Amino acid sequence: MSPVGTNILIMDQGGIGPRIAEARKLAGLTQDGLAMIVPCSKSLVSQVERGSKPATPWFIAAVARALHVDVTELTGQPYRGSTGRADRVHASIAAIRVALNYWDVPPEPEAEPRGLGALRQDVRTVAALLDRIDYVELGKRLPGLIEELAFVLHGSEGAERRTVAEMLLHAFVAAKSVAYRLGYVDLTSVAVDRATQAARETDDPQLLAYAAEERAQVFFASAAYRAGLTFLDRAHRAFDTLISDGEPGLAIAGSMHLRSAILAARMYPRRADAWEHLALAQEYASRIGRDTNHYGLSFGPSNVRIHEIAAAIELEDPDEALRRNEGFAPPSTLSPERSSHHYIDLARVQLMAGKPDRALDSLRRADRLSPQHTAYHPMARETVTGLMRAHTRIPEPLRSLARRIQTTT
Repeated sequence: MSPVGTNILIMDQGGIGPRIAEARKLAGLTQDGLAMIVPCSKSLVSQVERGSKPATPWFIAAVARALHVDVTELTGQPYRGSTGRADRVHASIAAIRVALNYWDVPPEPEAEPRGLGALRQDVRTVAALLDRIDYVELGKRLPGLIEELAFVLHGSEGAERRTVAEMLLHAFVAAKSVAYRLGYVDLTSVAVDRATQAARETDDPQLLAYAAEERAQVFFASAAYRAGLTFLDRAHRAFDTLISDGEPGLAIAGSMHLRSAILAARMYPRRADAWEHLALAQEYASRIGRDTNHYGLSFGPSNVRIHEIAAAIELEDPDEALRRNEGFAPPSTLSPERSSHHYIDLARVQLMAGKPDRALDSLRRADRLSPQHTAYHPMARETVTGLMRAHTRIPEPLRSLARRIQTTT
């Protein structure tokens, strides 16, 4: 393997395919043996291991279960740098771990905590940073904010305690999102547990439903798709009355159906259910009639369309994904995180359809919208690796993108 540039860190080791091959061999399995356990064709195992076909999230999860390893062992997460500057995205993880301990035991702050107004503004700032996925700035703010809010919570009662608990809920969700996207599965679970506890403190059914919607990400992180669907099926029933409470309730319920759609698409026995969940989400989006952002959830017609395209990709139907993408572009009002995620998915399907130039254009759009999101997204990195293998002579735009996200082949 040769690097595409001298500034690229040797950290990807060729992508997910070679990692699957190595894990399979360590388990003492042939390609036929792994294919029988997954189950899938030997041809698929061989194509993914050679890098001639990109690994899908479904396949990665199935292989992880078959080999009894974490998904992150196959994706290579967390993607660490070899210098302080290259690794600064991860610099806050240890401090976030410590901060999450301060729930039932109050921290000992070095300074007098700020007033609720200043804390509320900090929570809004964190939400904005999350929308554009700025891991570095989130890491600077989150640990101290969580500890400060935890300290104030322990000295509060009544309405003030519920207010602080709601702010803590949003801070914990932000910590969960950082941990999930960077590949810290254990930390994701802890942050979700804290968010659920904070939601209970608010005594607000909508916030409890919102915490349940966010908890679904744990099942994605651990590839426990069956358990995730069971959990969300129960949540749909438990919080069904929220859809009559106006926009926020519809947005939460609709977001749950979007989560369910992707979980179902990644699980063969439930794949047909994906379109049913999307139809319900579309119904709720139509009732709202516009894109909304309640509790930090992007929900509306645009995000439903994005998930329809994503579901078709997960169902390995590139023609349907491209058909549903015709004439669509995420509006400028949508968060950079959502829009960049769409272009990462679109690049995947364009590469699958044999359109590498369009795939590169989509990845570059994702990178412009949210550089850190793109650089640390497993499917973006896998697509870059696939694009590099598809070219005899690597075009400079691809070389530049690969260098920036530190991918090698």
